[in-house]
Amino acid sequence: MPDELDRTPLDRTFFDRHVTEVARDLLGRVLVRTTPRGPIELRLTEVEAYDGADDPGSHAYRGRTDRNAAMFGPPGHAYVYFTYGMWHCLNLVCGPEDKASGVLLRAGEIIRGVEQARGRRPTARRDSELAKGPARLATALDVDLTQYGADVCPPPVPATDTPFRVLRGAPADPDTVLAGPRTGLSGDGAATPWRFWIAGDPTVSPYRPHVPRRRPVRAGTVAP
Repeated sequence: MPDELDRTPLDRTFFDRHVTEVARDLLGRVLVRTTPRGPIELRLTEVEAYDGADDPGSHAYRGRTDRNAAMFGPPGHAYVYFTYGMWHCLNLVCGPEDKASGVLLRAGEIIRGVEQARGRRPTARRDSELAKGPARLATALDVDLTQYGADVCPPPVPATDTPFRVLRGAPADPDTVLAGPRTGLSGDGAATPWRFWIAGDPTVSPYRPHVPRRRPVRAGTVAP
């Protein structure tokens, strides 16, 4: 599959659109994560859209903070956050600038750099589980807060100069794209159908409604 993909990098205009439009259009695209050991490539199969001040489910619903500042743009940058005291999650910021919208990358298929991903996800029983869920995806790609705010649409430079690029890849057939409620949300944003995924793809994570946490997550818990 990697040799059949369109390897043209997406430019900033791709991300400078409404977040739900970008989210749908990201399915089938390829995220390239450059590491000292070589690139890892991920075909995106599941995402969630978050729309800032207009979306109670968004980290930016109540305004700008030190944590969410990257969401306010410009578009085409990475917003990485740390959750439950142990997991990172990767989002791509969308436009227009100051709107604070972004797409959470929930799941995908590792199509290059599988051995690297396996080394970071030794509990995965099969390759389809390496990036099946947002924390698993970030772990497999070695994503943490050092990539916060990274430009995913930099000018042409050697690949080692940037941690991320997004390639045109092979966009998902619109007839195969499904939509439903976002995972794990409660309150006013819980029913908003802004989770998008490729139907039948084995890398897509299972939907889980919000369940109140009664005790802290312990070390060794499988990444969501």
